Amino acid sequence: MHKRSKSCEPSRQMDEQRAGINGVTASDDSITGKAASSSSATAQCSTVTVYLTKINGVQRLVTVVWHKSIINQSFTISIDRPGDGSDDETLSLKVELKPWPFWSKKGLKSLFLDGHRLDVFWDLRSAKFATSSPEPACGYYVALVSQDEVVLTLGDLKKDAYKRSKCRPTLEEAMPVCRREVVLGRRSFTARAWLDAGKPNHDIVIESMLAGPREPEMSIAVDGRVLVQVKNLQWKFRGNETVLVEEAPVQVLWDVHDWIFAGPGAQAVFIFKPGAPPEVDDSTAGWEHGSGIHGDPADYSFFLHAWKTE
Repeated sequence: MHKRSKSCEPSRQMDEQRAGINGVTASDDSITGKAASSSSATAQCSTVTVYLTKINGVQRLVTVVWHKSIINQSFTISIDRPGDGSDDETLSLKVELKPWPFWSKKGLKSLFLDGHRLDVFWDLRSAKFATSSPEPACGYYVALVSQDEVVLTLGDLKKDAYKRSKCRPTLEEAMPVCRREVVLGRRSFTARAWLDAGKPNHDIVIESMLAGPREPEMSIAVDGRVLVQVKNLQWKFRGNETVLVEEAPVQVLWDVHDWIFAGPGAQAVFIFKPGAPPEVDDSTAGWEHGSGIHGDPADYSFFLHAWKTE
């Protein structure tokens, strides 16, 4: 049994939100779930994805963080190593993606885990980034190599990664455990995340209308299709629905309380969890009794923190 990553704690995320803690940092502290002030969060964005990966014959959690601020951009790969007797239970490698010189966007770095060498290859020279995300959308690869096997590959240029590393892909593909993304916007918030086994990533767009003559309302669309429409948002600022994505059920939960009552610089939290909720007693369901997510807490979930700017 593996120690659960702190990035994958739905109940803790919502408890912090209800307690008034303003968000998650976009630096490496997002791995540990530390809180940030609204002033720091509005200056940067990040994505955090945790994978269950077999390294040197042992299943380990690998956390990948993409971070972008006004002055810098980077990615960090961290590997959990619980119970190895070291003071630091995480082995980390951070790569700064400097705009100049150009060669810094391609490289190789090595680190050692339990006496075994691990290599990290990357090539982001042709990477294309979405406006709202620090993580590349296409045209890149990042590969983690252990004992002549590529145990984790990110990006769409997987064949290039295998060719450059001269290693074969692992037979046990890394599985996503959870994903967390911090996005910024005024009315529209976009993100990409894995939601079902049929498609690697889905485009998620959240539109909000909080000012004007009409009552506050919000919509949540996946791949261009509106799946959740909430009107009278001032009364329904917390809720959940189960929708179908590629004919598969996905639980969607939201907490937009601060959007409504805290004004600009506030965040809302959304959770997308594949799978249908089990039958539960209505008297014990809902936000007042835990996170609102039903089922095995070890299952994959996507957390979206949407910061509303001025």
